[in-house]
Amino acid sequence: HDLSDRRDGPFVALNCAAVPEGLLESELFGHEKGAFTGADARRTGRFEAADGGTLLLYEIAEMRPPVQARLLRALQERSFERLGGNTPVRVDIRVVAATNRHLHADIAAGRFREDLYYRLAVVELAMPPLRDRREDILPTAQHLLGRLRPPSPARLTAEAAAGLTLYDWPGNVRELANVLERALLFAGTGDIAPEHLPPALRELCDRFAAALAGLGV
Repeated sequence: HDLSDRRDGPFVALNCAAVPEGLLESELFGHEKGAFTGADARRTGRFEAADGGTLLLYEIAEMRPPVQARLLRALQERSFERLGGNTPVRVDIRVVAATNRHLHADIAAGRFREDLYYRLAVVELAMPPLRDRREDILPTAQHLLGRLRPPSPARLTAEAAAGLTLYDWPGNVRELANVLERALLFAGTGDIAPEHLPPALRELCDRFAAALAGLGV
């Protein structure tokens, strides 16, 4: 967004999995006063808030079919009506959608609309899991440590760094961030060592140390 021609416009994000099913449509498109019980005033949705900029939809696969249908129509027509309204609201936005699910499998199972997929998938960016790009693990860890404990990020001992690199990270970056936050609690102001890591990673650290010892290093 910051490097695009929309950088002067808003950047709006919505995690579709974090919004209750009955409220997602209102979060996206807004509602008019009296549209439903509790709608005491007009509310602007994320589509309208992102006008002129970028709307990022996390976990798009969690969206239920009725909302998918409305999203498809809004993308095709570049306009929508707020819940309870009948006046079209026109917007000029770029939509970026993200998911950790295999959408082709969801399409085959009838959980995700094929026409919506092809409307969204103009440009696809696949992010390989950490285990397939191990050269990124340590730079990502250092970046996270800088955010978790500024202005003096903790350092990793050689053994701890090896454990992070050898681990497969089924939870990817979120798991890495969780492990580092836990390690900082145990390490205090010192370096992060194997004893500050969960058991599965400590075992990998021990294997690394044993391999070095076997080489006489």
